[in-house]
Amino acid sequence: MNAPLSLTASGPSSTDRRWRVLAVLCVAVFTINLDGTIVNVALPTLVRELGASTGRLQWVVDAYQLAFCALVLAAGSLSDRFGRKGALIAGLAIFGLGTAPGSLGTSTGQLIAARAVMGAGAAIVFPNTLSILSNVFTERVERAKAIGVWGATTGIGVAFGPIVGGWLLEHFWWGSVFLAMAPAAAAAIVLVAFFAPTSRDPAVPPLDRLGLALSTVTIGLLVYTIIEAPGRGWSAPATLAGFAAAAIALAVFIIWERRVDEPMLDVGLFTNLRFSAASGAVTVAFFTLLGFIFLITMYFQFLHGYSPLSTGVRLLPVALSLGVASTVGPRLALRLGNNRVVGAGLTLIALGFAWISRSSAHTTYVETVGQMLVTAGGLGLATAPATEAIMGVVPKEKAGVGSAVNDATRELGGTLGVAVIGSIFASLYVHGIQSSRAASVIPAALLARSKESVGAALLGARQLATSNPHAANLLRHAAQSAFFDGFKAGCLVAAGIALAGATFVAMVLPARPMESLEPEPIELLRAG
Repeated sequence: MNAPLSLTASGPSSTDRRWRVLAVLCVAVFTINLDGTIVNVALPTLVRELGASTGRLQWVVDAYQLAFCALVLAAGSLSDRFGRKGALIAGLAIFGLGTAPGSLGTSTGQLIAARAVMGAGAAIVFPNTLSILSNVFTERVERAKAIGVWGATTGIGVAFGPIVGGWLLEHFWWGSVFLAMAPAAAAAIVLVAFFAPTSRDPAVPPLDRLGLALSTVTIGLLVYTIIEAPGRGWSAPATLAGFAAAAIALAVFIIWERRVDEPMLDVGLFTNLRFSAASGAVTVAFFTLLGFIFLITMYFQFLHGYSPLSTGVRLLPVALSLGVASTVGPRLALRLGNNRVVGAGLTLIALGFAWISRSSAHTTYVETVGQMLVTAGGLGLATAPATEAIMGVVPKEKAGVGSAVNDATRELGGTLGVAVIGSIFASLYVHGIQSSRAASVIPAALLARSKESVGAALLGARQLATSNPHAANLLRHAAQSAFFDGFKAGCLVAAGIALAGATFVAMVLPARPMESLEPEPIELLRAG
């Protein structure tokens, strides 16, 4: 074994090493977050190539989130115990191996399975990047800067997914959006192996097997129920039973974690307002982000006729605004207080979505850029300072599970955003098609397909144009009108939730830590 390397010692070389570690962690987290949205731009292509319905499209997106959410707390806890660097490499390997089956899939079921494997790998990767960061940058000002860069990278990865996916679809087949992640994961593994330090909980507490199992079951049940609720109905018996089962599992988990001597997660952390309010802010922010990306890709491609690559490029302002705001946000929070900066960020999100809700097929791209800059800027101001607040509360030896809580709130919020906003959109869209004049003049089979997705409706209108131009025009108008009914309602719901979150944060989130919560420097061992 090599001699211990202290990354907390003073001096330029130590500073260089810390920021080199951060760069490596950012490569890993960029890869994971890129994949989180790279498939979104391919959704219209999957409608055309595989005949995927809106429900199946949601599962292609949500299988990743389900696996991630269900496993992330367990993964974070295990990495604290067994070592974060090894876990990071293992997660990247699982993630990379899941890409090949996805690229060769011939059905949406195969794609959903591949996305679940990739989500499992991401569940191991994501919390370890933030936990290693928190152990390397132990002083609050430096940690805030590092988390700002980390947050900017995660946001840029989310926003660049559609751009990279669009370029791949322009030049290759749709499976390339999966296969392209394999070399990215391989490169990240090499960088982590050579440059990332290793760390773990020095106490090596007994393994809380029941806590691991209960956390997986609780979050898995909750996310699965949320995903299925739009199709089953939010008040359907199966949905209510799913929520009840998740609530019972959560209660059992809390009781067990309070009783066991060495719990997987100290649930008492949630009584700390800095921790719980910041976690809520992250959930709200990602609720709006993933719901927005789900809708905006359809808006650009179906209503404006942009190609996948053109759609991705037009989302570039999201990446730029989110990246800048994520870097600036933690620094502002040090000066002005977390509650003011996070609350202002959520307020900007609300204003942005209220503005977006006014969009139509005739909205200019210049106006859309303004909408994206406001909304993404709010996301960066809200999420990066909230993440710093969360990690500032968690003891350094539990950084893995603390990071996992932050990551679970992100993915839970994103999954809930796609489910709720997607459900609102789908119900209003179907109602708009059914109540339109086109419903009585087009063939029944075409009506059924049109109700499944706006893409199918517009494609059907083009096919119908040669034989029945009048019916084709009615269907095209009905599809566009129904789309914007759902689009507007989804945006207004997102705006309302963001505004409620801003109010809650302004009232509850402490401006600064109530006491010194800075972890003591630790020595990290470079792998031998």
